[in-house]
Amino acid sequence: MASYHFLLLFLVVAARIYEAEAANKLSTNFYSCSCSKLLPIIKKGVKKAIGNEARIGASLLRLHFHDCFVNGCDASILLDDTRNFVGEQTAAANNNSARGFNVIKDIKANVEKECPGVVSCADILALAAQYSVVYLGGPSWEVGLGRRDSTTASRSDANNSIPAPFLSLSALIKNFANQGLSVKDLVALSGAHTIGLASCRTFRGHIYNDSSIDASYAKFLRSKCPRSGNDIHEPLDYQTPIHFDNLYYKNLLNKKALLHSDQELFNGSFTDNLVKKYATDTAAFYEDFAQGMVKLSSIKPLTGSKGQIRINCGKVN
Repeated sequence: MASYHFLLLFLVVAARIYEAEAANKLSTNFYSCSCSKLLPIIKKGVKKAIGNEARIGASLLRLHFHDCFVNGCDASILLDDTRNFVGEQTAAANNNSARGFNVIKDIKANVEKECPGVVSCADILALAAQYSVVYLGGPSWEVGLGRRDSTTASRSDANNSIPAPFLSLSALIKNFANQGLSVKDLVALSGAHTIGLASCRTFRGHIYNDSSIDASYAKFLRSKCPRSGNDIHEPLDYQTPIHFDNLYYKNLLNKKALLHSDQELFNGSFTDNLVKKYATDTAAFYEDFAQGMVKLSSIKPLTGSKGQIRINCGKVN
């Protein structure tokens, strides 16, 4: 009898542990009952935003990336500063650089009309990033949902976590490993730089100081970006900056990366082979990018009773 009670107790405890773990896992159908029109609302919002400005697709993808690299995918990047904390928007990688806040704000407002207090800003950001890539011609991936929003943000954490454009390959590998991402993830996810623009201050050192850049390309960029001032923007992929493809990797092979950190992926090291692979095999790039995005968007999410569902993405309830 004692053994029976012990077994029964064991099964109850095991069931509760399983339920707790299940509650903490993201699910693609998390809102299938509570907000069935969520996906069409976000698709419509992203399509409208990109229709108004094609560049915003890259900005939304970058916003999700920068969010996830700072204490997980919890929409902390969307929080404005308060008396209690200085947020992430003025961190070095984001200040006068991160974009797309108004797009997320508009989408959130439309979601709230349909499903008030149900869908997190973090989930909206994850879905907006995916739809942006797809709309610009890139691959799709399954976006697990059920994230909740943080109640704080940290500029110092953002400064310490988001990879800088001047990092070496070893520093990039360490930075990604800190997030549970592999070298393959690093090379594949860097392919996000097939879309979007970068400001002169992020590549000035590369075009004036590095030898790992095509001379004619460096000369062209120096004509646009002087040693000081005139902080113009240039395409990360000079060939197709608003189309998601594999030309980014072909640019690396020709030493025509805009950023130092990008050219580090093809600079005589063991990541060269992956760059060559993606430059000649778009399907392989798309597959690995999609897998990398699944891992990226699953970094330390707040689930269950952790965090909150913000009504306004820019401030804590």
